[in-house]
Amino acid sequence: MNTTIPKAYDPTQVEDRWYARWLDQGFFHAKVYSHKPAYSIVIPPPNVTGVLTMGHVLNNTLQDILARRARMLGKEVLWLPGTDHAGIATQTVVERELRKEKKNRRDLGREKFLARVWEWKEKHGGIIIQQLKKLGCSCDWARQRFTMDENYDRWVTEIFVRLYRKGLIYRGKRMVNWCPKSLTALSDEEVITKMTSGFLYHMKYEIADDDARGKTDLDSRGKTAKRKYLEIATTRPETLMGDTAVAVNPDDKRYKKYIGKHCWRPFPREKIPIIADEHIDPAFGTGVLKVTPAHDKADFEIGQRHKLPVIDIFNPDATLNELAGPEFKGLDRFDARKVAVEKLKELGLLVREEPYQNNVGYSERADVPIEPRLSEQWFLRYPKTKETLEAVLKDEVHFHPERWKKTFEHWMTNLQDWCISRQLWWGHRIPAWYHRENGQIHVGMHPPGWSEFQAGDDKNWVQDPDVLDTWFSSWLWPFATMDAEVRKKFYPTTDLVTGPDIIFFWVARMIMAGFEFMEEKPFSNVYFTGIIRDKRGVKMQKSLGNSPDPLDLINRYGADGLRFGVIRIAPQGQDIHFDEQEIEQGRNFCNKLWNACRFRQMQNPAPKLRLEELKAGDLASDEKAILWRLNRAILEINILYSRYEFSQIAQKLYDLFWGCYCDWFMEASKASLLSDDERRRSVCLAVMDHCLSVILRLLHPYVPFITEELWQSMGYAGADSQASVDARSTIMLAPWPEPLEERLNPELGLTEDMVNFVEAKYALITAGRNLKAEYKIPPNKKVRFVLKPEIERALVEEELSSIKILLNAESIELAADGKLGTPATITPFATIHMPLEGLVDTEMERKRLQGKVAKIEKDLQAVAAKLANPNFATKAPPAVVEETKANQKSLAEELAKIQEQLKAL
Repeated sequence: MNTTIPKAYDPTQVEDRWYARWLDQGFFHAKVYSHKPAYSIVIPPPNVTGVLTMGHVLNNTLQDILARRARMLGKEVLWLPGTDHAGIATQTVVERELRKEKKNRRDLGREKFLARVWEWKEKHGGIIIQQLKKLGCSCDWARQRFTMDENYDRWVTEIFVRLYRKGLIYRGKRMVNWCPKSLTALSDEEVITKMTSGFLYHMKYEIADDDARGKTDLDSRGKTAKRKYLEIATTRPETLMGDTAVAVNPDDKRYKKYIGKHCWRPFPREKIPIIADEHIDPAFGTGVLKVTPAHDKADFEIGQRHKLPVIDIFNPDATLNELAGPEFKGLDRFDARKVAVEKLKELGLLVREEPYQNNVGYSERADVPIEPRLSEQWFLRYPKTKETLEAVLKDEVHFHPERWKKTFEHWMTNLQDWCISRQLWWGHRIPAWYHRENGQIHVGMHPPGWSEFQAGDDKNWVQDPDVLDTWFSSWLWPFATMDAEVRKKFYPTTDLVTGPDIIFFWVARMIMAGFEFMEEKPFSNVYFTGIIRDKRGVKMQKSLGNSPDPLDLINRYGADGLRFGVIRIAPQGQDIHFDEQEIEQGRNFCNKLWNACRFRQMQNPAPKLRLEELKAGDLASDEKAILWRLNRAILEINILYSRYEFSQIAQKLYDLFWGCYCDWFMEASKASLLSDDERRRSVCLAVMDHCLSVILRLLHPYVPFITEELWQSMGYAGADSQASVDARSTIMLAPWPEPLEERLNPELGLTEDMVNFVEAKYALITAGRNLKAEYKIPPNKKVRFVLKPEIERALVEEELSSIKILLNAESIELAADGKLGTPATITPFATIHMPLEGLVDTEMERKRLQGKVAKIEKDLQAVAAKLANPNFATKAPPAVVEETKANQKSLAEELAKIQEQLKAL
């Protein structure tokens, strides 16, 4: 043994020390010219503004598991890290700082503002990277990338120019999501929907007659004519000044007679057409829709179909402009709503207002309702859509779980052009220049007139002030992060781990970019994590106060405890209901591992035997059983890895180590370790070392720190003289465990029959422990047991020493005449009897049990009476009736059990 293992495990004394050593030794660095097969994975780049969340813990632990196992499988591993410049998020943070100084970005100007952002990035942008290191992430930090790096920026510019010249990027006026606070267009993923309480306003538009002024109040006989109206329901009366039509469904019989006529927009008062459009749902509201093409995406599409004029009554900051009318000009949109409602009341056109809840899109960063806005923007027609969809449907890019394929297919068959421009300063500036005089557009890598010898600063050309959507740089991440040599070795990558919420905005676009620019897929497998929720099922968010700080959890439970606890409760394809007790169990599991290795080390000598030297006759039944289980676990875990079933692997490892190794084998091994037979003791230690060596390696991807510490302390690092120098230095390069060769199994007696035999013995132990529990005898009190073999007597005799230890028995005897007293329990291995003489006060125990019998009999009578009541049987819910019957059965079984105990007394 190399190092004495301390009595208690303290992660703070282990984790930072080992991480520093791994970095110093370059164990995370991928070698481009290695002859090993390549494995690569790129980190979903966290925002440079970000700090570690539970979502990051889940995602990055899964990636680390894949990377660490790949190294142990003998692969050259590149886990490429980096951060995203996060355009709007980062700009918002820096602008917030400027407001504290009573300044804004325009006070500084573009160049000075960007210098301020870079300054902030250098100071704060590495926080999440340091936190990922604290978690144990084995990234190749020497290759860390940032989406605004010079080389990466060149990639982004080149891709824009190529797509523009190919006709896939164009500039046009379209309806976009607009943030009136950040004053920029937003992508769909930057918009979150919130259930909002407001009002549904029912108003009426007067149908116009032949008099264009709408003032004729007399019919043909000179009598007052009754005016006719169309009732319209809307949540946004403040936009009615931009209405250019009213629409109904062409098949709606209520309104067919009005199609082709006109009605009066209340204010500014103007005659607008009544049109028919199949988009209108007759069952929604009144079946009549006010059409405001400038302020609603669906209305804009209706307007395009019917060639309606577009009246934009909003300024970029969502205040109203002069087109809304003098009484609305300059008002905030919500103030304008109140004024519009009052005006409708004054005109007698407000029918009613009723409380209403609906989903409203909010800017994720600014937390204000977005506005659909007609705006001049840059758009991209998606490339390689057919190849992208086929790659997923044919499993060239395999989704885990597969159900996300249907969601992906639905989105890919309903694509709309991508708005890629943002009205920000921080980001990749659009490489387009406009001529001040003739309006000519130049798109290129450099400004017009640029050369190696000339800057290209013609004052007649001005560059587009907008930047590109952050996702326009992110979709290039798998290949733009690598130079040519790295791509040759590691591209396409192997796996991607990400959330399903960005399946379209990132995953789909990366696949398109891979086919378009690299002419092949960017990765082979995509694993979609679940969403971490609290116990009530609410998504964890720091803003809601329901998300713990991962660093605090690491301080309390260790990084390994956090990793193991989280992955164990994260089944594939399902959301995770977080419970801190699971993290505590992760820490307890690590403590158990520590204590098990310390127990082995306390036995002192290294084994004089190797497993390969042993024959079947050398092994005790418990040793054969644990080796068989170990073999089976390796096979099952490999299959689970191929299916990306990480939580099942964690549970399998938990059951193997805690259940099979500690609870049964380690306890049973004490009989051999206390033996005077030196060979018996050496065989037991050889099996123990083999098991711990395998278990530590199986566990390493999940709990890297403690397994490295124990691997070194136990002396396993240098045990294999055939291993490489690196493999002898760290567990992360030790070979992944393989099952014992099939040819060894018959020699060692590792058969399923032997395992069944040992299982039967363990069932006997459980029965004995239950007898003690039934009679309230403490587990640590040694008692006498008598056995009557149910199998060959000699086989039972061979196991008596381990049975005695596992039962913590004072003595174990075999019944001389085959007869046993009570209490006793029959098992397939043997019937076990626990004599009660001297263990319990029989008279007091009898009274206690008789009291329980009386109570149970009373309960049974009450249950029987309830079930016999016709009203209960016919009126109670079926589930309640079944529950009552189950309770009756349970009480009857408990009564029979207690009566047996009374007989035993």
